[in-house]
Amino acid sequence: MAEQALGSNGQADAEKDDPQKALSNAKVRRGLIIAAIVVLLAGGYWYYNREIYGKFQQSTDNAYIAADSVIIAPKIAGYVERVLVRENQTVAAGASLVQLDVRDYRAQTSQVEAQIAASLAGADTVRAQQREQDAAIGQARSQLAAASAQAGLAAEQVARYRPLAASGAEPREKLDQLQAQAREARAQVAAARAGLLAAQRRQGTLNEQIDQANSQANAARAQLEAARLNLSSTTLRASIPGRVGDLTVRVGQFVQPGQRLMSVVPTDRLYVTANFKETQLGLMRPGQPVTLEVDALPDLELTGRVESVAPGTGAEFSILPPQNATGNFTKIVQRVPVRISIRATPQVMRLLVPGMSVVATVDTRAAKGELDAIREAARK
Repeated sequence: MAEQALGSNGQADAEKDDPQKALSNAKVRRGLIIAAIVVLLAGGYWYYNREIYGKFQQSTDNAYIAADSVIIAPKIAGYVERVLVRENQTVAAGASLVQLDVRDYRAQTSQVEAQIAASLAGADTVRAQQREQDAAIGQARSQLAAASAQAGLAAEQVARYRPLAASGAEPREKLDQLQAQAREARAQVAAARAGLLAAQRRQGTLNEQIDQANSQANAARAQLEAARLNLSSTTLRASIPGRVGDLTVRVGQFVQPGQRLMSVVPTDRLYVTANFKETQLGLMRPGQPVTLEVDALPDLELTGRVESVAPGTGAEFSILPPQNATGNFTKIVQRVPVRISIRATPQVMRLLVPGMSVVATVDTRAAKGELDAIREAARK
């Protein structure tokens, strides 16, 4: 029995050493054929999947969550009286964030209000003078009428006595006296007319004074509007809803216009900025679906949509853009920012914060026919 077993093992070892004998075994041939078929099917499936799906999936890990945060900065200078929020606090639009000292700006408002009142009082005084001037004009007109009547009477007497004096019926001295009275009456008429004209011109001067007072009042009203705006600016409010971040302001601090005090991050309006290589953008279009993998949520796959593609590479918008006309130029594949909207439930959105790393994969199959059309158009 032992010799028989030894003989069979020796035969098996001989078959292993001899490939020809192993291939002559039906079971071995069947196994090899099945393996070859599996490899061919797997390779065919991989190639089919790549041609139909895989090569249209453009992915990058140079992506992160972003938000259009609002920097809170004062419009006016002043001392911080109260800080009304805490770090990371959720605030609504219009909520008060910081209160500056209002005393200086309230005093400025009161001062301008007093200037308006003084200008209006001056205008009222001039209007009262106008009413007095109206009476003076009426008096001047009466005096002119009286002088005109007296001059007319004197002229009539001169006309009546002139023929009498010429005939000798009346003395010459009487005529001379009447002529002198007529000249005096005419002079009184001229004086009364000049007085009326002066009174009328005085009325125009008073009108100009009223206009000047009204202009001063209007200028003061503009100053009052600016003072009230500054007074309202002592309370810094949130322009959008979100969460407070980067809170650096403290009570008692003196702040300047434009100084950064905090930021409000709109956590309900997050998006992804993905920096794709320029070689990946040929078929990328707005509206294409995107798969998002957030590093902070490794077991969760989010979806999104391509919103827009930046009008230039990141290098073009840098502070010091490259000058490629230099002699030491080295070609480097550029990256273009792509904005992607996030489609997730509010529970998931609360877990996301700007700056988190993301792997974004864009499905560009919807535009696969456009590249062929572009090439065909370029050949014509």
